[in-house]
Amino acid sequence: MKAQIAFVMCLMSLGVCAQTDNPWQEYVKEVMTLDDTELSQESVYDLLSELSQHPLNLNTITREQLETLPFLTPQQIEELMAYRYRYGPLKSMGELQMIRSLDYARRRLLSCFVFVGDAPAENTPSLASIIRQGHHELIATARIPFYTHDDEDSWVGYPYRHWLRYQFTSGDKVKAGLVGAQDAGEPFLSNRNQWGYDHYSFYLQLRHIGRFEALCLGHYRVSMGMGLVMNSDFSLGKMATLQNLGRSVTGIRAHSSRSDNYLQGLAATVDLGKGLKLTAFVSARKVDATLNKDSTVATILNTGYHRTEKELEKKHNLLTFKTGGSLNYRYQGFHVGMNTLYTHLNRGLRPNTSALYRAHYPRGFDFFNTSVDYGYTSRRISLIGETAIDQSGHLATINTASWRLGDAISLMALQRFYAYSYSSLDAQSFSDGGRVQNESGCFVGLSWQPSPKFNLSAYTDFAYFGWARYQVSQSSYAWDHLLQGTFLHRQWTISGRYRLRRQQKDDTTKTTLITQTTHRTRFLAEYNHASGFSSQTQFDGCCITSGSAEWGMMLSQRISYTYQWLRLHAGIGYYHTDSYTSRVYLYEQSPLYTYAFSQFYGEGLRWSLMVRANIRQLTLTAKVGATDGRTDIDVQLRWKF
Repeated sequence: MKAQIAFVMCLMSLGVCAQTDNPWQEYVKEVMTLDDTELSQESVYDLLSELSQHPLNLNTITREQLETLPFLTPQQIEELMAYRYRYGPLKSMGELQMIRSLDYARRRLLSCFVFVGDAPAENTPSLASIIRQGHHELIATARIPFYTHDDEDSWVGYPYRHWLRYQFTSGDKVKAGLVGAQDAGEPFLSNRNQWGYDHYSFYLQLRHIGRFEALCLGHYRVSMGMGLVMNSDFSLGKMATLQNLGRSVTGIRAHSSRSDNYLQGLAATVDLGKGLKLTAFVSARKVDATLNKDSTVATILNTGYHRTEKELEKKHNLLTFKTGGSLNYRYQGFHVGMNTLYTHLNRGLRPNTSALYRAHYPRGFDFFNTSVDYGYTSRRISLIGETAIDQSGHLATINTASWRLGDAISLMALQRFYAYSYSSLDAQSFSDGGRVQNESGCFVGLSWQPSPKFNLSAYTDFAYFGWARYQVSQSSYAWDHLLQGTFLHRQWTISGRYRLRRQQKDDTTKTTLITQTTHRTRFLAEYNHASGFSSQTQFDGCCITSGSAEWGMMLSQRISYTYQWLRLHAGIGYYHTDSYTSRVYLYEQSPLYTYAFSQFYGEGLRWSLMVRANIRQLTLTAKVGATDGRTDIDVQLRWKF
């Protein structure tokens, strides 16, 4: 191991690394915290991957499309729309400098997802023009392991993971495609997967067709308000909330990824005129579920894994029917909307409530939720909120206020109250405990940019849980603090993060609460050179105390080089933790649409090499990665025609 450490330090001394990878990937890594669920992380990654490969015309982009970008604040969206309304179509991306609320970092991020093009005439395109102007994309990806998985003996399929996606796009008017995906261990063309892949996703999305602002057929996602009733889209945590100042999102979009979080059926958003918009949807799909002995549902599952006979027994055990929508009105910075969702299950939901923390889990055949979301946004102030009730009248509410003091500093406060008996199967919003239930709290954040070279972000969040939770048998609290700073100087980017979190948990006897304190730090130094080289050195450390102390650390280095059609990546990291509790995390480059945010514990070495070559209409990507001798190879072919 000493030789491995010496190799890491030697590599770090190289001090050069390729021009930084897409800024949006660095953004995702920056705003992620360990409380963000893997599902949320992958949803954001999938969305931004898709938008970066198919950018939108800034002269035709709608407010709703801008709201899908998680890093924009309500004020920035308002100013973008007002600028285009006042001065007409933009001539170049340089005009974004005229929007004072858009700092350099946000303009750089925005440039990954938009372009400035001619504003087309307002008419419905013909089928011939759609086909003529369209583009096709075919992606095939596979992962090949060169080791035996620990639980491979129980798998019913082979250990290879692969997926295939075809997509047709025509501007921002039409998007259609088909995805087939297979996890390692799942049967292919056998067992219950006689039709090939374990998962298929088909979708058709139309935009700006007459009064239809959006129309989705097949698999799609829906977001309403601040997520207290429904949010099948992304929802990152506290750092992202501070950066976008808690804005709400209402809209629909096609589900073009491999995750299992989607609706299936028809959805549409119609512009009724005079500031009114109506969104409606209907969905019917089978989902995985664990059944009780009486054939009722114990747990609804969303992992999507079907590798063993037991997992296959849970596949598509439950038929869900969902319908609802929202009616929204906007006028001069004000907005108000009403959202509803009705859900029917063909089997009754009856979770095991013998554990105290499950006493108020949703149960039954039918569920109904409704809410009102509201807000006002001006150049300096934003007030946004949503209040919801379930079929039994139980309450959930979340409200935010943000104030931009000049161009350098923004303040934000967020209050939420989720009754411990509030139930919604599809709610996903800001929370410390991961559920829109059994939580009340207050979040206060600050973003300060005294100069284009320096940015400071900080927040504190206090959460109180009135009912028992997992591993907590009585009411408890959690208090979370974070401080993050970034300094830019010529080709250098230096950043640091410190997080302090205190939360109560049961002791070993489950009679008394003890306080667990977690310290996490991250230091990063990045160097970019105009020639195509860049370098990134990162240190992550943690200390967790609850009586005794556990420590963990990881030192990692990434280098890259870009030359015309060729791009090379190399990364290596040494980690050492006392146990799984003090584990550390690392995000690394991967083939397109493949999310890689891994956890490490114990002691070992992680390294990876990746090459990407663009040859005319083909993009070839290959990556080899290993953690203590367990080696995987990823290969991907992308064909655009």
